[in-house]
Amino acid sequence: MGISAEYNPDLCLRSFEEFLQGRRVAEECLPRILDAGKTFPFLKAGQRHYWLEGEIPLRITTGNGQLSRPIASVQITQATHFIREGKVYTRGEYKVVEVYDQSDTSAHFDGLEKIL
Repeated sequence: MGISAEYNPDLCLRSFEEFLQGRRVAEECLPRILDAGKTFPFLKAGQRHYWLEGEIPLRITTGNGQLSRPIASVQITQATHFIREGKVYTRGEYKVVEVYDQSDTSAHFDGLEKIL
């Protein structure tokens, strides 16, 4: 038996519509308004590890590895693992550094390095 852990180079959350339709809790989804400089909570199933020393892409996920282009640059400010009803979760907070214009198709990251 091993330890199941996932290393994530980005933070992938569901659309706010998933929360409005009652399919997800708020922390699993993007906030209604994503503003630079604000901090938001997140919740992910599983034991996840994020890079804490710099900015990472924020993406929208529809599940099964289906991800949007980065919609923002964020910095994870805290992440904690816990067990609820026998299942492991990761919760934390992220600070929005920069929100990207979705009509802009230029690259914002090269691997883990933010393109300035």
